[in-house]
Amino acid sequence: MADVLTHVLVGYILGTLLSIRYESLRSAHVTLVMIGALTPDLVKIQLIAPDERVAETLGVAFSWSSLHTFVGSVLLIGLGALLLGPAHRKQAFALFAVGVLSHHILDILLLTPTGEAYTVFWPFLQYRPPAGDLYLSSDRWPALVASCGALLVWIVSRRRDSPTETSAID
Repeated sequence: MADVLTHVLVGYILGTLLSIRYESLRSAHVTLVMIGALTPDLVKIQLIAPDERVAETLGVAFSWSSLHTFVGSVLLIGLGALLLGPAHRKQAFALFAVGVLSHHILDILLLTPTGEAYTVFWPFLQYRPPAGDLYLSSDRWPALVASCGALLVWIVSRRRDSPTETSAID
């Protein structure tokens, strides 16, 4: 669970930093980045509906694993952007993409037994980039670091948003 929390917190950090940089972005936009950061983990639906059961039901070969690739993520965020009004789709897609990109970067940094990451670019390439070998998905320290970063960004954004006190001498 520390892995999911880390993805959400990193999405929050990136979304909040974007909202500080671009004043047109509000808290709803930060939420879009956070949703994007969780999107590749929709692959975990296989815990409820295993590949074999879906394949048996549909009568064709099936796997959820393609959702955890760039192509699968782009398709998912494209579908998510279509749920919004036409005027907001491009911005939502871009914000979802920021979150998805952060998710894949964090997952490439995972420690793996083979020293290779997953096939991020499938179905275009079977190439497995070298893993960052930085941490395990079960480690708690990445969530702790992300929590500290999120707290810091939250404090900065609150100070920036709070009205400045005017002096009584004016």
